[in-house]
Amino acid sequence: MSTFQVYTIDSAPEQSKPVLRQLQEIFGFVPNIAGAMAESPVLINAFINLFQKVHSGTFTEAQIQTLLLTNAVTNACTWAVAFHTALGLQAGLAPADVEAIRAGRAPADKEHAALSILAKTAIQKRGHLDAHAVSQFLEAGFRRDQVLEVLAVSAASTITNYVCSITQPPLEAQFQVHAWQA
Repeated sequence: MSTFQVYTIDSAPEQSKPVLRQLQEIFGFVPNIAGAMAESPVLINAFINLFQKVHSGTFTEAQIQTLLLTNAVTNACTWAVAFHTALGLQAGLAPADVEAIRAGRAPADKEHAALSILAKTAIQKRGHLDAHAVSQFLEAGFRRDQVLEVLAVSAASTITNYVCSITQPPLEAQFQVHAWQA
């Protein structure tokens, strides 16, 4: 059982409240993982800056969710798998592709498969991507700068995945249908 609190906007440290308000506006609620992150204003403020950059980059929302779901599965983060399953489906990912990623397989969609494979490989090899891994990604139609952008998405998800492992926030009721176990 975690000893970390899941803060609300009202109970959070003052320097964390603006970020929780932003997330409330984005999602319509404060995700429990953000409530847990609020314990550290340094962390949550760094996270929101990275989150905003990732979501204003070159990838579509469906591509971002492919990366975030792959990262959550690879890092065995049950909260994030459920959350990004819901967001991935909402972003238009094919249900069969979402299920493939949740099972640790590549999705059928060529571009999403390239994203998922690169992200999983980067995590498993701790960033030591060889020329073959990069070449496969580029052959799927992506650019070299996007190889590095995948790392930005991975950094954002690593924050949430690790915070989840440490703080163990409860899964919100609306995501229970997507609950996942490693």
